[in-house]
Amino acid sequence: MPTCTLHPLPYQPDPAAYFARLRQAPGAILLDSARPGAERGRFDLLSAWPVAHLQAEPDEDGRAYLQRLRDGLAELGHADLPDNLELPFAGGLIGYLSYDFGRRLEQLPSMAVDDLGLPDAQLGLYAWALVSDHLLGTTQLVFHPSLPASEQQRLISLFEAPAVDQSTDFQLLAPMRGDLEPAHYRQAFDQVQHYIQAGDCYQINLTQRFRAACQGDPWHAYQALRKACPTPFSGYQQLADGSALLSFSPERFVRVSQGQVETRPIKGTRPRSSDPQQDARNAAELLASAKDRSENLMIVDLLRNDLGRTCEIGTVKVPELFSLESYPNVHHLVSSITGQLASGKDALDLIGDSFPGGSITGAPKIRAMQIIDELEPTRRALYCGSLLYIDVRGEMDSSIAIRSLLIKDGQACCWGGGAVVADSQWEAEYEESIAKVRVLMQTLQSL
Repeated sequence: MPTCTLHPLPYQPDPAAYFARLRQAPGAILLDSARPGAERGRFDLLSAWPVAHLQAEPDEDGRAYLQRLRDGLAELGHADLPDNLELPFAGGLIGYLSYDFGRRLEQLPSMAVDDLGLPDAQLGLYAWALVSDHLLGTTQLVFHPSLPASEQQRLISLFEAPAVDQSTDFQLLAPMRGDLEPAHYRQAFDQVQHYIQAGDCYQINLTQRFRAACQGDPWHAYQALRKACPTPFSGYQQLADGSALLSFSPERFVRVSQGQVETRPIKGTRPRSSDPQQDARNAAELLASAKDRSENLMIVDLLRNDLGRTCEIGTVKVPELFSLESYPNVHHLVSSITGQLASGKDALDLIGDSFPGGSITGAPKIRAMQIIDELEPTRRALYCGSLLYIDVRGEMDSSIAIRSLLIKDGQACCWGGGAVVADSQWEAEYEESIAKVRVLMQTLQSL
C-alpha cells in the first residue's frame, strides 16, 4: 500500500506563523483547533496549492457533486501513514459546504435572496498538509505519495525559512447592524409560532444577519477574533475572488474515524458573565432548564434518524446527553450521537444523508428548512454550512459553521440565531441571536 512521507518541523501551538507564509496562495485553507489541550482541540491542519478545485456547478445535483468529490479522492489514490501514526489527514479534500448546498439535496423553495453570491460548495483536492498535534507537541508536513519530490522540497524550504513579519490591518467602516428590526424579527417569530401550533413543526432555528462595510486584510481580523473567541472548530479559507471565510465554531457536525461516526449537536445557550458567581448561576440554570433540554432532545432524535440512514442498524447510540460546554462568550448544552458506518457506505454518503446539520434547522428537518427559506429574507451562505476535510483513507471531520463571517466585496457579514419552540419568548430569542455573535462584532469594532 502506498505510504505518505513525513517531514518534521518545529512545533507551533499557534498555526499563524506557518499559515502566514501561504495564506494568499491559491486554495489556502486552515482548520484550526484554537484550543490546544482541549478534548476536541488536538490537531491543526493547513494546506494550499490543491491538485484540483472542485466547486459545485450551477444546477448540479448535490449527490452528483458528492460523487465528483469521491472520484477526486479515488484519482488521488489511497495512502497510509507510516507506522499507523495517529494523524487526521493523509491527503484528500478540504473546503466548505454552504448551508445552501442543502438545496441540492432536498426540494426547497427559493424565496430567500442570494445577495452574497457565495458558491454553494468549494473543496480542494490536496496532496499535502501541515499538521500540528497539540497532544504530542509535534508539527510535520505530510506528503501524499503522488506529490513530486521537487514540490516536497519546495514546501520544506518554504516552512524552514525564517518567518517574515507581515503586518496588516483590518477595520469596520461602521458598526455592524442587523438586517432585521426587532418588529420584523417578531413577525417572523410569530409566524413560526403559527406553524408550530398548526403542527407543521416542533422547532425552527431562526436567524438574523449582521453586517458592515469594511476594509483591510481578513487574516488580521481572523487573528484578533481567534484570541477573543478560541473554539475547537475554527477555520480560515481564502477564496479566489479575494473573499475570505472566517469561522469560530464550537460545534462538530460529523466525524468519521475508522468507520465510527460521531455528531455533537449544540442546543441550549446562556451568556457568560464576568462575575464568577453569576456565571456559575447561568451555567446551572442552563443545565436545569426543561425548555433547553427539550430543544436538545428534539435534535438528538432528529440526528439519530439522520445517522440511521447511513449507519448499521442497531449501532446508533447516545453516549452523552445534555453536557455543559463553556466558551468565552456563552455556555452551551451539548449531546453526542454515535454509530458505525454500514457496509458499502462512506463519509460522503453520510454528508448526503445528513446535511445540513439538524441542530441549525429545526424539526422535522425538511419542513423546517422550507420555513427558514420563507421567513429569513436572505440566504445563509457559509453560516450553518460546514468546514471539513475528507482524506483518502475515509477519515473525516466537519464543523457546523456557526459564529462565522464572510468577508466579501468590502462587506463583513455574520449571523446569529436560536431555536424557537412553543414556549419561546420573542424578546429572549432576539437577544440570544445577538449574544451569540456579540464577541465577534465587538472585537471587529475594536480593531
